[in-house]
Amino acid sequence: MHFTKDHEWVRLDGDVATVGISKHAADALGDVVFVETPDAGKTVSKGDSFAVVESVKAASDVYAPVSGEVIEGNAALASAPETVNADPEGEGWFAKIRVSDASTDGLMDRAAYDAFLATL
Repeated sequence: MHFTKDHEWVRLDGDVATVGISKHAADALGDVVFVETPDAGKTVSKGDSFAVVESVKAASDVYAPVSGEVIEGNAALASAPETVNADPEGEGWFAKIRVSDASTDGLMDRAAYDAFLATL
């Protein structure tokens, strides 16, 4: 699992990346009440906004940590957005993306991300 400074995570399995927001981000947002995930077929570029998460505190864009084509949005989040709070780095994933480049350049591993969080 790798992380961005914007608190997204990505887990690569071959050429498919599963993407979501970190536990830190979910905790900072508070109770998530709405999630808009991307539709299959959408092309995203690294750094593009590709999803929206809303909580009782704020609405936030979610940025793609990799480039590629969305093959699945997590439709379960439409009826159960609280899953993002309950399991942000598991069942609370936002999308699966077939990556055009599987490079993790510019992404942090868990230890580097935890060190980054300590600076906030």
